[in-house]
Amino acid sequence: MVFILQMKYNTKLTFKIYWKHSLKYKWAMFGSAIFIITSTALAIIAPLYYKEFFDILTTTGETDALRRILLTLLALYLVEWVFWRLSGFVNSYFQISMMRDLSVMCFSYLHKHSFAFFHNNFVGSLVKRVNRFYRAFEGVADRLTWDLLPILTDVILIIFVLSRRSPYLGIAIFIWIIVYCLVNYAFTIYKLPYDVRRSEMDSKVTGFLADTITNFSNVKLFNGYKKETDDFSEINRQLGKMRRFTWDMSNIFDAIQALFMVFLEIGLFWYAIGLWEQGILTIGDFVLIQAYLLRIFMKLWDFGRVVRSFYENLADAEEMTEILAMPHAIVDKPNAKEIKVKQGQIKFDSITFCYNQTRCVVKKLNLEIKPKEKVALVGPSGAGKTTLIKLLLRMYDLTDGSITIDGQSINEVTQESLWQSISMVPQEPMLFHRSLMENIRYGKIKATDKQVIQASKLAHCHEFIKSFPDEYNTKVGERGVKLSGGERQRVAIARAILRDSPILVLDEATSSLDSESEYLIQDALNNLMKDKTVIVIAHRLSTIMKVDRIIVVDEGGIREQGTHQELTARRGGLYKKLWKIQAGGFIE
Repeated sequence: MVFILQMKYNTKLTFKIYWKHSLKYKWAMFGSAIFIITSTALAIIAPLYYKEFFDILTTTGETDALRRILLTLLALYLVEWVFWRLSGFVNSYFQISMMRDLSVMCFSYLHKHSFAFFHNNFVGSLVKRVNRFYRAFEGVADRLTWDLLPILTDVILIIFVLSRRSPYLGIAIFIWIIVYCLVNYAFTIYKLPYDVRRSEMDSKVTGFLADTITNFSNVKLFNGYKKETDDFSEINRQLGKMRRFTWDMSNIFDAIQALFMVFLEIGLFWYAIGLWEQGILTIGDFVLIQAYLLRIFMKLWDFGRVVRSFYENLADAEEMTEILAMPHAIVDKPNAKEIKVKQGQIKFDSITFCYNQTRCVVKKLNLEIKPKEKVALVGPSGAGKTTLIKLLLRMYDLTDGSITIDGQSINEVTQESLWQSISMVPQEPMLFHRSLMENIRYGKIKATDKQVIQASKLAHCHEFIKSFPDEYNTKVGERGVKLSGGERQRVAIARAILRDSPILVLDEATSSLDSESEYLIQDALNNLMKDKTVIVIAHRLSTIMKVDRIIVVDEGGIREQGTHQELTARRGGLYKKLWKIQAGGFIE
């Protein structure tokens, strides 16, 4: 029951989103509908002339009258043809514009979700949800525009015309259509939860596939081929079982609705023969009834598939609707202002952060970083160093306490301006599958080629970039896989140099560099750090010996702090222990 209620809520929300965006193109939406209704009405009028044609043919046989009828039919068909073509062109403009807007809307809303959201969802699954959402609109619009609207117009006009020949003909068809549609609808609602589960299973298969392809090296190097193949085969087996079940249900119902149509046709003609015996109907009326029955059967045979397809499209869309209905975890406050960073003072004021109720990573931590000060965060793995940087960048909101930059709370300013004020060189740089020029320019979108090249030279990227045949136009592959780890890191450093923000964060920025490469870019990093507030996360303690202050973090708090000389001179200190291990403790 809860599932059905949630499904109905998501369906309403999906329609609400579609309708809201459709109003932007209301003239095209309503114009297309008017053209389709007119075309359908003209198609209903045509059999009336065929009735007259056969009545004349079986009575007077007047050839001039027959030819006039044919010319009239030609005119009707030509006008109908024009309206159908107009509806097609207008509808193409409407649907293509809508699909573009929906795709951009999904893209924009998705990227506003928090870092935690992306950590908890498969990339492949999210991509498929976006694609399904805007493509589902095409399916829903097609069903409403080209199927349900003509069906409704056909049924109303056919019942009206036949009722004028005999009220019982119209009543019989009306009752039959009501029963037929109710049975169809009941079957569709019964089948809908299974369609939703099939759609969810399909997304699971896609997510699994994307995950294994992303980790293809692990599959090969850890001999995971058989395991992954078996697992993929199993979830595909489950998907196939669900597909077969839903398809078999459709086949059974197709057989049932075929019997409905047989009984209506025989029953209607049986009754019509009696009316003919009474002189109420003519031969032409039999032609009219047959033409309308064939049209009703053609439309209503599709009705079952149309309704099922309609709900299947909605089921496909609702996976994305759930994300669109999900509030963004981290949002700018109303009237949030852009942050103004002139000095670069950073203050962590009694901050606490818990990922969940049982895992608190930072506890009542206080730390002030002076303007232009260079500090290093060190400590064991899991101590909370990287978490502090994530909190500074507002990847997560604090559980308690506050973080300020030049006295401005990061919760009170826009996220975009906060990120603009901080240059980040991560431990594992992620690059776009674009050119090197585009990847480096991402640090400052409006930078000139000359500025990009200058930043590359400072980061010592220029040398290896010039060795590529396409130089700066070289595509780096997904996540930058065509580059070595050291090359990716130098590209990230070039991007940070180009950004030139007042606050710089280096998260193991030289961890993937060999000794020669590290030596090459040390001057670049020193130049980059001038007149900036710098936070360095490092495990290699030799790289932070010259910073102004070293902060030793452990178990979510600050254990000790000072210069390298002060900390190594401290008896029993954690930093001294870590330094001793790296300086030769393992050998001892």
